[in-house]
Amino acid sequence: MPAQASVAPSEYPPPVDAVNEFIGPVTDPEDERIDVGVVIVGGGPAGLAASIRLMQLIEDDPDLAETLGDVPVALLEKAKSPGAHNLSGAVMRPIALKELLPDVPESEWPTYGEVPGEAVYLMVNKKRALRIPVPPPFKNHGNYILSVSELSRWMADRAEAAGVYILPETSATKLLVEEGVVKGVRSGDKGLNKEGEPLGNFEAGVDVTARATVLADGNWGHLTDAATKFFDLGTGDPPVWAVGVKEIWEVPKPLTKVIHTLGWPLRKAGRHSEFGGSFIYPMGEDKVAIGFVSALDYTDSTYSPHDTLQVFKTHPLIRKIIEDGTRVSWGAKAIPEGGFWAIPRLDAPGMTICGDAGSLVNVPEFKGIHYAIQSGIYAAEEIYAGLKKGSTDFSSYNERVQKSYIGEDIYRTRNMKQPFKFGFFIGGLITNLMVASRGWFPGGHWHTHDDAKQKMVSGKRGEIYPTPDNKLTFDKLSSVYLSGNMTRDDAPNHIRIEKQVPRVVAETWVNLCPAGVYEIPEDAPKNGNVDLIVNYTNCVQCGAIQAKGGRLTPPEGGDGPLYQIQ
Repeated sequence: MPAQASVAPSEYPPPVDAVNEFIGPVTDPEDERIDVGVVIVGGGPAGLAASIRLMQLIEDDPDLAETLGDVPVALLEKAKSPGAHNLSGAVMRPIALKELLPDVPESEWPTYGEVPGEAVYLMVNKKRALRIPVPPPFKNHGNYILSVSELSRWMADRAEAAGVYILPETSATKLLVEEGVVKGVRSGDKGLNKEGEPLGNFEAGVDVTARATVLADGNWGHLTDAATKFFDLGTGDPPVWAVGVKEIWEVPKPLTKVIHTLGWPLRKAGRHSEFGGSFIYPMGEDKVAIGFVSALDYTDSTYSPHDTLQVFKTHPLIRKIIEDGTRVSWGAKAIPEGGFWAIPRLDAPGMTICGDAGSLVNVPEFKGIHYAIQSGIYAAEEIYAGLKKGSTDFSSYNERVQKSYIGEDIYRTRNMKQPFKFGFFIGGLITNLMVASRGWFPGGHWHTHDDAKQKMVSGKRGEIYPTPDNKLTFDKLSSVYLSGNMTRDDAPNHIRIEKQVPRVVAETWVNLCPAGVYEIPEDAPKNGNVDLIVNYTNCVQCGAIQAKGGRLTPPEGGDGPLYQIQ
């Protein structure tokens, strides 16, 4: 069979017009709107922190509270409940949570305690691992191990107790903008069939109008993307992504340290552009979280993030940790890896952007939870100050983030990922120089590049993936089952892709997706374009497809995974 030419997925963009589809004016009559003081989109740590801090400030200011109406703060969460779509490593620096809830002792936090110890291994090959000194980005003394879904549920309870009105199972589908000022959001319709026709339980969406809007809509922020385009908030460098695939195992022997690995099963040559690594965290005496993070600028269409985790578990070092154990949960989530250069401006008139939606992630440290909470705190305080003055100018928030430890940390690591385009060894040498010099050498602006513009070739990565034995290694569909996916079989399709694409692009999407959403028909031609099958009800909304040429739109509220201990 003749070799196919390399093709970039960006050459086959999805049928989406973000500005015209997802931004518009208030349309509901005044008596049919939901009018609130501040509306927050997203029930993860960033949005919940903003809601809690706002209520703390409003409680001490009854005059302002009166002007904000019966619902001073409303939070929209598209999942079944806050936390259900949240997935992370997760090791958290405690600084921001202490600031948010200073009167709550650390013993009451929903964590598995402080990091008990740590180890970093260079995975030499499929049998050998070399323990190396812990690099500065992986030092976790004083940090806490937790489940971000459990943290979100705990924070949601505190937010509701403080008076926040939480609307679960409610997607925010449109940003309401009038005369250049954000006026709130519109919620999505519910009760449509796959053809978009109303069912017996149909509920139309509604305009939720507000004096201030907080976008904390996560790592593939639907409204954040539209707002960035509409208000021209981007920096010129595109956001770039990784995807983490994670499993929770019940194990007979407790793990006594946090482990990170580098190297195998990723290939070291620069032409493959394979970058990432693993995390293995103890979760109490009987559970272990194990995950593998894959950057999404790779070049081989047969590379599969899900199957990379499966082959990773066959290494003797990893097998020993989970042998005789039972896999009890699985999930996947995209991670913003653009770093400092990809952070958009974080405000527009009437609006702020918080957490992962604003690419506030420290790439070499694999951390973003404390930035999410801290940015939520800052957004609440600057919105409060603006409301006191009757202003919709929240530009002080953007300045505050940039001048805080968030901005300083991410600026210091601004060029940490980009050098790995030269391969594992050269990239590692350059980043070590950056760590030693606290980011100043080599300096300059190392541009990020759109993952979807990476030309894909049909390679041989797929040859190393094991056949699932359902004991140590597993297929995608059994994994989706463990995510607790709640999507209705007759729900509308929330995925936008160009379905007629060259086989190498189709192959890229099939292998990229951890949930088995995309499928090449058996009778599809070996060369030329293929017509992809999209099993969209499998989708766990990880967002990885956005990095490689597709687009997720908000699903019906309540659809998607139901993460419990992720």
